[in-house]
Amino acid sequence: MSKYGGEEVLVVPRALLDELGAFEGIKTEGLDEAVARLLDAKNHTFMDRAAAEEDPSFKQLIPYCIFRCGDRILHYTRGKAGGESRLHAKISVGVGGHVNPVDTDAGRTGAEAYHAAVTREIEEELQLPEEHQHRIIALLNDESNPVGQVHLGIVHLVDLKSDAVFSREDALLELGFTPLDDLAGPMFERLETWSQFCIRHLAS
Repeated sequence: MSKYGGEEVLVVPRALLDELGAFEGIKTEGLDEAVARLLDAKNHTFMDRAAAEEDPSFKQLIPYCIFRCGDRILHYTRGKAGGESRLHAKISVGVGGHVNPVDTDAGRTGAEAYHAAVTREIEEELQLPEEHQHRIIALLNDESNPVGQVHLGIVHLVDLKSDAVFSREDALLELGFTPLDDLAGPMFERLETWSQFCIRHLAS
């Protein structure tokens, strides 16, 4: 069995991304239409993760949730317990993960299944101080490295009133909030690539 344990993940054909308009970095134009197409059950399917990680003709859909409290952004260091060894020791501002078949329980499909995955990932990884709502603010694509070439990020922003947030997973180390200006300044080079794109976007 592969290191992914037979996990199945939600993917879209790269050809669909090309139809929507290939881009590098952050995409906000035409966002509603693009997200609707990506999350339409006719346009995505589940695929063995081990195969998907090696096949750039598909993109794995990844919710990437950013938590903001005032002018501060939640961040953490990726530990070895995380599933993606190529990102270990990098600082990340994104919480999330793959969409799996379990998210289609109770007959959920399409966007409903995707949003169930977002909720599941957040609840698995974080203990939050309050009810929260997340809104999609961008798509994220990075072709500069092997991880990015097989993933497509859907960026969510969650505004919190309290910073009493705690990690539920060993993979999220040194969890804390830092002013956006510091993440965009002295800490920027320590961020994983996706987080760099997001911080640059939020700081612009």
